[in-house]
Amino acid sequence: MSSTPQFGTAEYKSAGQDVCVGCNATLSGHYYRVNGSLACEHCTQQIKAQSPQDSHSTFVRAILFGIGGAILGLILYSAFSILTGIIIGYVSLAVGWLVGTAIKKGSAGVGGRRYQIAAVALTYAAVSLSAIPIGISYYLNQDRPKAKPANAATSAETSDFSSSTPSAAATPASPKKSFGTAIAALLFAGLASPFLELQGGLSGIIGLIILFVGIRIAWQMTAAPPLEILGPFQARTPESPSTGSGA
Repeated sequence: MSSTPQFGTAEYKSAGQDVCVGCNATLSGHYYRVNGSLACEHCTQQIKAQSPQDSHSTFVRAILFGIGGAILGLILYSAFSILTGIIIGYVSLAVGWLVGTAIKKGSAGVGGRRYQIAAVALTYAAVSLSAIPIGISYYLNQDRPKAKPANAATSAETSDFSSSTPSAAATPASPKKSFGTAIAALLFAGLASPFLELQGGLSGIIGLIILFVGIRIAWQMTAAPPLEILGPFQARTPESPSTGSGA
């Protein structure tokens, strides 16, 4: 055999042509059906040995790769919106592909339900949290109110000093939010941004639908590869020709 046999597509043979789809050898002894195709015992064992195996370390590595893909997707989404001034949901499709590709790369081809759930969470987080740098950029680019002239500011300060001092003393200072509270509020606003955009009407609905399509791309890419092995079965032995007795 020059390479690992592939059993992605079922190939049924007619009667009298029971051969292994991997090595084309005539089936004898025990054989199997791998994804609907006939396979000899040697090729079946080879497929089992070379199939990617799931483990805790494999899952952790896939998550780390997925986080990297999500960060790259967040940067891509944010940079496109900041540089062009256009917030378009179609970038979510690229983010879903990046996350799915990164997880599959980190897991060496292993997939399954927990990989799919991780891909969905990372894709949603990457797209929704991109609203934070986009919002900060929008705020920094806003026109700030122009400062008053120096003489006008000086006269305003001297005239209002006596009246402002009692009111400032009477008004209690608002409590300052802690840094952790501010970060938590910012993260919550970012994660809720796809649903908050529904207030914008049709554009928010379309953006949310496109986000779900991107999530579906990541979900499908991280699914477990199909591998169904049935058997073993006993191959038919050729019947020996009957010999007639002489007169």
